[in-house]
Amino acid sequence: MACRGFIIKWGKTEFYRSPNTFSRCSSRLNPYQQQRSGFRREAKRTDPKKGNVNQQQTKTSPPEAGTPGPPPPPKVRRPRLFRPLMFTVGFAGCSFGGAAILQYETLKARVQTAKDGEELEKLVMGSQDMAYWHNWWNQLSSFQRQLLLLVSMVDDFWRSLTEGQRTATGIIAVNAAVLCCWRIPAMQRTMIKYFTSNPASKTQCLPMILSSFSHYSIIHMVANMYVLWTFSSGIVSLLGKEQFLAVYLSAGVISTMVSYVCKTASGRFYPSLGASGAVMAVLAAVCTKVPEAKLGIIFLPMVTFTAGNALKALVAIDTAGLILGWRLFDHAAHLGGALFGVWYVAYGHKLIWRRREPLVKLWHELRSKGGKGSRPGGGPEVRGRGGGQQ
Repeated sequence: MACRGFIIKWGKTEFYRSPNTFSRCSSRLNPYQQQRSGFRREAKRTDPKKGNVNQQQTKTSPPEAGTPGPPPPPKVRRPRLFRPLMFTVGFAGCSFGGAAILQYETLKARVQTAKDGEELEKLVMGSQDMAYWHNWWNQLSSFQRQLLLLVSMVDDFWRSLTEGQRTATGIIAVNAAVLCCWRIPAMQRTMIKYFTSNPASKTQCLPMILSSFSHYSIIHMVANMYVLWTFSSGIVSLLGKEQFLAVYLSAGVISTMVSYVCKTASGRFYPSLGASGAVMAVLAAVCTKVPEAKLGIIFLPMVTFTAGNALKALVAIDTAGLILGWRLFDHAAHLGGALFGVWYVAYGHKLIWRRREPLVKLWHELRSKGGKGSRPGGGPEVRGRGGGQQ
């Protein structure tokens, strides 16, 4: 939910303060004027005729013919959105391409880890017995034992999480780090420049992705990350970890692009930030895939509704906010993320992800040529197995 009120307030008070405001502030703090306003003298009575003359003299006379009037207000040039559009297309393509390669490398690493684990288990069970490990444990100090127990507890907790929750944990950690950077006064200018998206800004492309990990309010971040944590298991079980990351990153950039278009069309240029566009894509994807799933509100557990009705209600609220010009959230970014999530589950998965095999084969050929253990004649067989596992 791209909150922007604090940034507008910050900009008005810190960076865009005109010299007239300083003069007004200094005049208010003038002790002479404070004394005049505190001890007012009795006004002298004036003749009605003289009063009329003074009033006529104080009235502003219209400018004479030939004298220049006040200068017109400067026209705000509408920003060009060609570069952000190209950045959106390129970043989304690179996200899905990188996700396909990451999935290939992950499967390859899992197979190698399983083989190494079996060999190590056979080696340990064949050469050592429990007495060896008992003696090794007794030789450790108390601090080393406590440290090993703590690491074991953390490892058990990490293994108890689902794959979606592990992926969401990394995203939450990045958002928390950016939130801490907002609290550093020396980084305020950098954060406003790169971690808030505004089509009227000179830096348009990079903030499109960085603003999706940026929150200024703790409540704002907690709300977004709670929704992400809730739906992470469902979306990862449907798409997989790598494809989920590609959808999440692409949704953040696409939702910002939709916000750019709406702001440029309406002429209302204000900065936005937040992960709501990407989170709305995740929520919309799950609700579209499983519309009959039952959802509830954390503060009202007795109220339940279907996922399809929840998605319709959210889209209706954001549509009304966009039409009526509500300024609390960036409703255009919400709609952009939700529509992208619905489109990807319905059509995008077939058009993009199922056509990744040529890229994976190309990557496998590059790895085989650069690998040390490649043998002539073995490339085509390995390439076929790698493509089939995807």
